[in-house]
Amino acid sequence: MDNNNPLLCDPESGVCEIPTNKTNSADNSSVKADKKPVKIIYYTDPICSSCWGIEPQLRKLKLEYGNNIEVEYRMGGLLPNWSYNSGGISKPSDVAHHWDEVSVYYDMPIDGNVWLEDPLPSSYPPSIAFKAAQMQDNEKAILFLREIREMVFLQKKNITKWEHLEVAGKKVGLDIVKLKIDYEGKAKELFEEDLKLGRELGVRGFPTMFFTDTTGQKEMVYGSKPYSTFESGLLKLFPTATKSTYDKTWNAVFSKFHSLTAKEFSELTGTPRNESEIFLDDLTAKGHLEKLTTKNGAIWTIKNTSR
Repeated sequence: MDNNNPLLCDPESGVCEIPTNKTNSADNSSVKADKKPVKIIYYTDPICSSCWGIEPQLRKLKLEYGNNIEVEYRMGGLLPNWSYNSGGISKPSDVAHHWDEVSVYYDMPIDGNVWLEDPLPSSYPPSIAFKAAQMQDNEKAILFLREIREMVFLQKKNITKWEHLEVAGKKVGLDIVKLKIDYEGKAKELFEEDLKLGRELGVRGFPTMFFTDTTGQKEMVYGSKPYSTFESGLLKLFPTATKSTYDKTWNAVFSKFHSLTAKEFSELTGTPRNESEIFLDDLTAKGHLEKLTTKNGAIWTIKNTSR
């Protein structure tokens, strides 16, 4: 397999790499924390499987250190189109088997069959839709990103199609008329700005997280890494950061996050991974949760909840 396809993420390094972006470690000291002691600039993409792989770690970081960090989501432009490919990976169906493999590696459900059934021509439309959502409400935009990720990774939906973006927007409470106007207009410029900053910062793949303090000092975490790596990136810049204790009961974590995989539930509650699925299935049997099963794992949502 020719590895110049960004959708062939390397599970060992935990990175989906952009083939065209050569490393440019230009220091951009204009990027610094202002609202909280540490800002995390998170370069991601809606269809980056490695980014889906770090959802458990990122959610835990927000719960434990939310008082000390602000996370700024930026879109990186993983798949402009299929025209730049050469070598063995030249069409969407080549990605299907790979997604099934990384699903097992990250222990996060991903169904690669979307690339056989309704393949995406680009990751730009859902990235632009995210920027449109951000223009309305940052927290809702993060929920929107999660929705469209679940759509593409678990429900095999082509999230370049407006019909799916609209459903996700409604679900998280966005103004759909405004979303469409911004998606077709200003959001494209904001996406271009993200790509430009990414080039300046030397982003060459996803996930990339820049931890920066109020003086502009930076730490970078590149790729899918264990929770301790993200935590240490934060603590290097802000050694006095204190962990928040949070309620680890199942109903508390499900009220915080609408949907959880078994890996996420394990990471957030401290339940051993081999027990988390049994526990979640038991709650499903008792009627507390709903379960969506894919060929590579499942996701659970709390019943009858509004966001």
